[in-house]
Amino acid sequence: MLGGPLLFRFDVSAVTRFPCVVRRHRRKVDKNISVMTMVFKESSPGHKSRCEEDDVIVAMDSKSKRVLHYQKTQGLKKLQFPMNIFQHGSDEFEIRHDLLDCHISICSPQVAELFTDNFDYQTRNDFVRGILVNEEILGNQIHLYVTNEGYGARVSNLQMYDSVSSDLVRRWVYPLTPEANFTDQRGQGCAHSRHNVYRGAGVSLGHGSQMEENVLIGRDTSIGANCHISNSIIGNYCTIGDNVVLDRAYIWNNVHISNKVKIHQSVVCDGVLVKEAVLLNKQCVLAYNVVIGPNMSLPEGTVVSMHHPEEEEDDDDDEFLSDDQVVGNSKDKTKQKAFNPAEVGSEGKGYIWKASLDEAEDEELAQCIWGKGCYMDSSASLGMVYFSLSSSQYTVLLLPLLKKWSPVFKNYIKRAQDHLDCLSAVEELFLEQETHQTAMVKVLMNMYQLEILEEDAILKWFSAGATTDKSRQLRKNQGVGTTLKI
Repeated sequence: MLGGPLLFRFDVSAVTRFPCVVRRHRRKVDKNISVMTMVFKESSPGHKSRCEEDDVIVAMDSKSKRVLHYQKTQGLKKLQFPMNIFQHGSDEFEIRHDLLDCHISICSPQVAELFTDNFDYQTRNDFVRGILVNEEILGNQIHLYVTNEGYGARVSNLQMYDSVSSDLVRRWVYPLTPEANFTDQRGQGCAHSRHNVYRGAGVSLGHGSQMEENVLIGRDTSIGANCHISNSIIGNYCTIGDNVVLDRAYIWNNVHISNKVKIHQSVVCDGVLVKEAVLLNKQCVLAYNVVIGPNMSLPEGTVVSMHHPEEEEDDDDDEFLSDDQVVGNSKDKTKQKAFNPAEVGSEGKGYIWKASLDEAEDEELAQCIWGKGCYMDSSASLGMVYFSLSSSQYTVLLLPLLKKWSPVFKNYIKRAQDHLDCLSAVEELFLEQETHQTAMVKVLMNMYQLEILEEDAILKWFSAGATTDKSRQLRKNQGVGTTLKI
């Protein structure tokens, strides 16, 4: 599942074959309805193939393998278990935190109907929680199947993208290896040599260049002299200049890298041009067709895109990591905004989405770009990624969603108490998102203009006053003193 340089498709039929047999037998002997069997793999906490955003704790019946409780543990210091899991009548039950969720589920036909009938079910996690809460009423059950064999991982963010790509190159997913060419695409094969170095057809290597270990180079790629490459993947039709250093770099297709460039733990997407003597520090991302340089250094965690962060897209599916067609369609918008040479270099093209961090934001960045706060659809290449945004960028992305979903809000927010509950939920959200608190007043204004919330309800909520120091600080961040004007 490497985006960009190679696309790997996993055949999960072997993984799911035995759970299906177990599931069929269970449905014959159990009077209750098992609507889903979730597949997990044994994996100790802290293993590099486990992503923090997918860490879960599961309580289950030891004999029937029925799921009694399912909870994500990301960011939690304390865990609470409902008492009914200890009173459901089983002689034995287990609480496990050594399971990696493979995100493979064997579902009954009822799952589609349940998703259709319940608007609250937006994700699989919503579905699982809803089934477990209403199990006694509806009789639906969820079971799990645990395997200690094979390889399992889900590419959901850049941390897992790095982890799975590294495992493939290091042959931890054997027999799925790069030289096997299981994509069945002509010309995608490569030769494997010692220290896990892979070369595609037509690769040229300059004098004095070293490929240390765990390196994959795509077809018709040219590498200059005196380069040092380690733990990196380079796509097809790329040009690498002289005296270039690549360490844990993911270089996609048709990328041109000039002389004396250094790239550390970063992603460079299709069509990017990196000018001479550019330094990309850790956790940088260059989106499609960006130009950087020359003679500059991008601070750690910098994200650059051809899409301007303040633009509001008409198409909800367009993201800043857009493909060539989307970039072309937004040409009229982007050409009106000049590129900042201080950000992308004197010959650069692109806009900064995430700039350098101070110490207070350093941990947040590590979670966002290589850990918790981003989403990746790796079905073709790195299709969509959500990064930690500034307050203004967050507002620009959130307000169109409020408009889109306003009919749903109006359907559920009708009584006076519903309005107050909604306001309390909004307050709770922004108390957790401290970096975006200044956007709250704009969100409330937008919800009022969309007729989701009433003026009287907002004023009543505000006049009730803050009960905690954080709530008072939240109101202060809105620039609101003792009055709130609508």
